[in-house]
Amino acid sequence: MTPSGDIDATSGKHLRGKYAIVGVGETAYVRGSGRTTRALGTEAVRNAIADAGLKPGDVDGMLSYSFNDSTFSPVIAGELGIRPNFYMDVYGGGSSTEALIGIAIGVIEAGMCNTVAIYRAMNGFSQVRIGGTGGKGTVAPLSGDGLFTRGYGLMSAGQMFCQSFMRHMYDYGTTPEQVAMVKVIHSEHASNNPKAYYKKRVTVDDVINSRMIVKPLHLLDCCVETDNGTAIIVTRIDRARDCKHTPAVIQSVVGRCCKPRADMHYQAGPISTVAGHYAKDILWPNAGVGPEDIDITGSYDAFTFTTMLQLEDYGFCKKGEGGDYVSNGTMRLGGKRPNNTSGGHLCEGYTHGIAMVIENVRQLRQDVDDSCPIGPDGKRQHTYDYAEGGCRQVKDVELSANLGWATPGQGSSLVMARG
Repeated sequence: MTPSGDIDATSGKHLRGKYAIVGVGETAYVRGSGRTTRALGTEAVRNAIADAGLKPGDVDGMLSYSFNDSTFSPVIAGELGIRPNFYMDVYGGGSSTEALIGIAIGVIEAGMCNTVAIYRAMNGFSQVRIGGTGGKGTVAPLSGDGLFTRGYGLMSAGQMFCQSFMRHMYDYGTTPEQVAMVKVIHSEHASNNPKAYYKKRVTVDDVINSRMIVKPLHLLDCCVETDNGTAIIVTRIDRARDCKHTPAVIQSVVGRCCKPRADMHYQAGPISTVAGHYAKDILWPNAGVGPEDIDITGSYDAFTFTTMLQLEDYGFCKKGEGGDYVSNGTMRLGGKRPNNTSGGHLCEGYTHGIAMVIENVRQLRQDVDDSCPIGPDGKRQHTYDYAEGGCRQVKDVELSANLGWATPGQGSSLVMARG
């Protein structure tokens, strides 16, 4: 019998290359949308279906995730004329996208439906704000898991995660200046992204001199809050070949992998070790590649530090060397392995992870929407000049990895290849 928590490291390899993301869509990233999540979700799914070259009737499965701040799938389906053969709405934020991609593969594989739309709709600035009150002006009663967090002042994500960041600094000598480079680099990428909420490039001094939120997190170490809808379409590779764009072929997926204790994760293993330490043992064998083979990454950047910890624990550098990895230019456009080429959550908009999957799909299709000119054939003519206001398409990209984050104790991930 396989010990609890252990699985065959290649048990999912038979699914490698059988499924793909064929459509992506979103609304604008704004503050104060003045719209319902119903409207935002409907627009995002409609855009993703059109991007795939499909019709609403071609989609028969729907998945979504939320923190009680969205509109359920059957409602969005009804708005679009979709009749689901399968739907599911789950509770959760970060790391949900990759997990739901895995569920989409499973339900299609089981013959429950053929093509699945996955979406996230949220008024993350104007209504329900993470760790805050937002427009509704209310805070949920103290109960359940909150008895072990909010009662001790651990109410916001920054308050809950900062101990992991501080311990990494203590153990490995990581400096705030090194990790500030995550924001600097993502702001460079966002400056070339017409739809990013924050397009201004910043410096290390800008980050370090911004006000402290919770040590060691300065204001500019934290993600932007936005209102938006985002969506992707998943189907089998044989159907994907008939869609509008080059498919982003799914090589491997990990869904909400946990440390031995996902809630009080600090009770099991080093506090600066995150769930990616365990997820990597599923992700890479099933994908048939390793971190050294990946061309671009999309590492969840709710904070600058979350990106650094994940890149370490998924094996892109040795433990304790994350500070150097994120500050030595590796992650820049033009560097060895660009990260969050849209600007990510720190600059483009906060979407609980799905926008970084959308960005990597576009990178693999080689059609990111940057500031390069559009040619006579209607396609963008990428210059690969990464100066401010220029290109953000990575040249010759073939493999991408998305590293989703929920908490230090929970995470999901995804490897995709150019079809």
